[in-house]
Amino acid sequence: MSPLPNTKLWNAFTTGFLQTQECFVNGGWWHDPNILGATGQGIEKEEPTAWAGWWNEHIVELVELSIKQKDTLTVLLTGRGEDNFADLLKRIVTSKNLAFDMICLKPQAGPNNQTFTSTMNYKQAILRDLVLTYTDADEIRVYEDRVKHTKAFQDYFDSMNKELLNGSTPSPRRPINAEVIQVADAVTTLDPVAETAEVQRMINAHNTAIHGGSHALLTPLEIKRSVFFTGYLISSVDTARLLKLVSLPSSLPESEVKFLASNIIITPRPCPRSILDKVGGIGRKQTWQVTGLGSHESRVWAARVAPIPTDAPYHTDNPFPMVVLALIKGSRPQDANRIQNWQPVPSSKQIVFQTEVGEKVQLRIEAHGEGDGEYGAVFVNKNPKRQRDGPPAFERDSYRTFGSQRGGHYNDENRRLNGANGGYRGGQNNRGRGAYNSPHNGRNARGGRGGPGNRGNNRGRGSARGGGYKSLDDVQNNSRYANQGSSYQPNYDDGPSSYAAGADAYNSSFPALGGGGSGGQGNGDGGLPYGK
Repeated sequence: MSPLPNTKLWNAFTTGFLQTQECFVNGGWWHDPNILGATGQGIEKEEPTAWAGWWNEHIVELVELSIKQKDTLTVLLTGRGEDNFADLLKRIVTSKNLAFDMICLKPQAGPNNQTFTSTMNYKQAILRDLVLTYTDADEIRVYEDRVKHTKAFQDYFDSMNKELLNGSTPSPRRPINAEVIQVADAVTTLDPVAETAEVQRMINAHNTAIHGGSHALLTPLEIKRSVFFTGYLISSVDTARLLKLVSLPSSLPESEVKFLASNIIITPRPCPRSILDKVGGIGRKQTWQVTGLGSHESRVWAARVAPIPTDAPYHTDNPFPMVVLALIKGSRPQDANRIQNWQPVPSSKQIVFQTEVGEKVQLRIEAHGEGDGEYGAVFVNKNPKRQRDGPPAFERDSYRTFGSQRGGHYNDENRRLNGANGGYRGGQNNRGRGAYNSPHNGRNARGGRGGPGNRGNNRGRGSARGGGYKSLDDVQNNSRYANQGSSYQPNYDDGPSSYAAGADAYNSSFPALGGGGSGGQGNGDGGLPYGK
């Protein structure tokens, strides 16, 4: 249930920038409940169906088994902030009828006014007090989807057991059998149009706060578009048909080949208005037929095509229209222009397919007014000095301002980066994260938090213009948003703090086992001062 920024929608820098708390007034991607609430078709439509298809159903089954055991404490533990996410997470788990004994979210401060340097420190504090409170429990199991955190939890339990053996803990007890279970980490993303709209809303709020006189160290932001090329775009169905025309040498492993067949190039840049008018504008449909096949040095394979009807107006910067089908890694698509011998194709291979005029676009976030206008140049044509010397001024300033406290963009406590988009939703490849249980009196049980499966790769075009305040063209008539105005290591922790290891026990009692939360209602209000 935790979508990541779509790496096909945003450039590499922006996917990290979105996840860096210090870059946004509201903390960015991981601190904005609207991002999580936009999962699927949005909370209004997903809540009645309990976010069907967005859970790791295997983890859900383990949670349900754990809840049924009277001597087991089932806990949902997350690094999401208590103030922003308590209500939303309760709605999510309630819709699935998951009656956790405790739902623990990260507070601004603990019961003794201690704060936490990282999400890991916070979770370790909870785990420690659970172990020291339930002194008769023999076993604890933690389900975690981040490899780094899995190891950190296991190391923490090993260290804690050494303390228990030495008798150096405030609550003496025997060592506990701790098992940290790695859960498959699958990536999910939002619908591209919805994601762009939510980020635009986040930027609008960010800019409003800055222009209101607060947060002087931050800079107003805006979304811009970078157009890689304009072309006749081919559907995935027709791409699969065209790729059947490729005949690779038997000695060439497919792992060395990059398969394309995604477009017929018009211009390798934003298209001038005169050419765009000639081809009929963005969205214009055009039918084509394969007339020949060729390859260059068995490194690039292409199909020569002709429009249907033959007198239909078209444009291509290549000598004639073609579809680059495949190339060996290290070769370039433009090498297809060096093909000399085009072989005519038999009637069985004269594939007819339809295209749509469109652009290969990625969005980026920049300081308002910075750069080269809404339509940026292709990245490879930009001055490489920017990459060598570091981020632009407003990004460097953010790094200097916050880096001394928390490592800035490079803080070690980070979210997973740049995952590939999922092609499905639901199923066994879903994700589950961060839940655990503490069986009592030697009884084994499991608990955990189910999470979403991969969502399909919806294609959407989103853009924003000017100052970060104007509406997105693609969603301006969408009632859902009608009222809403890479090298960086993202960080989703709440502010700098100092949790003291081995701090005193909490000033509140934990729930009794088997109670299903407060009053046996399974609402998660089990008395833990760090949870809601």
